[in-house]
Amino acid sequence: MIMILDGKLTAKNLRAQLAVEVTELKTKASICPKLVVILVGNDPASQVYVKNKVRQTQETGMVSNEIKLAEETSQEELLKHLHQLNQDSSVHGILVQLPLPAHINESAVIAAINPEKDVDGFHAINAGLLFNGESSGLVPCTPQGCIILAKQYLGNDLSGKHAVVIGRSNIVGKPVAMLLLQENCTVTIAHSKTINLVEVCQQADILIAAVGIAKFVKAEWVKEGATVIDVGINRIINHEGTASLVGDVDYDEVVGKCGAITPVPGGVGPMTIACLLKNTLIAAKHSVEN
Repeated sequence: MIMILDGKLTAKNLRAQLAVEVTELKTKASICPKLVVILVGNDPASQVYVKNKVRQTQETGMVSNEIKLAEETSQEELLKHLHQLNQDSSVHGILVQLPLPAHINESAVIAAINPEKDVDGFHAINAGLLFNGESSGLVPCTPQGCIILAKQYLGNDLSGKHAVVIGRSNIVGKPVAMLLLQENCTVTIAHSKTINLVEVCQQADILIAAVGIAKFVKAEWVKEGATVIDVGINRIINHEGTASLVGDVDYDEVVGKCGAITPVPGGVGPMTIACLLKNTLIAAKHSVEN
């Protein structure tokens, strides 16, 4: 029987667990984890994401502040805000919502965040710690969510599984490959230049699609009984002229062949925010230790 990996329920359970740990931290160390989210501009999707992040942070018992900056805000002004937050000991997590306006260099902004407060896990120091297999860094949220969901079907021991990751971005593809290696998987990273991509994917016990192309992965790509994790969120227009969200996997085709699959929406997406809250709690705990 096919398992639909419910990201909403899994995220809800993770947030409940985090709420207990937040209460314990408040009681034992008199510290309440605090996340500050910076939104530059008026991108509608970013506004929704930020609203959800702030709401769920507060529901978990943490403090969440939002800093809204105008579209024309200079890079220098944004970096000043980051410097102030880096110096503020009451702030444990800093997140700058991406994408940023074209005149701001995203790499420079990410580099300016204190790695210990980099709850997105994008800073080069955190990326390096992940690459080296160190546990002290903050790990990107979406890749964390992918691993949690895969383990729901396969169990906690992923040793020996062949994992194929389609996509090599710094946000998902590369870090999820590193996490899979830490789980003792054999990992293949596939991308737009991969030869015989279909044949490569057919070998996967775990197939993670993070390529940003709607319904890219078809049933013939998927090994019978494989675990399919769909990271993609693509807006398409149906024949009726209405918009809908679909993943990078052709769900209707693949669902009849795989062993487990994440839906879109309701799969990896909710886990990303839950893992962001997890990172904020980890950063708060590290502040106590340091």
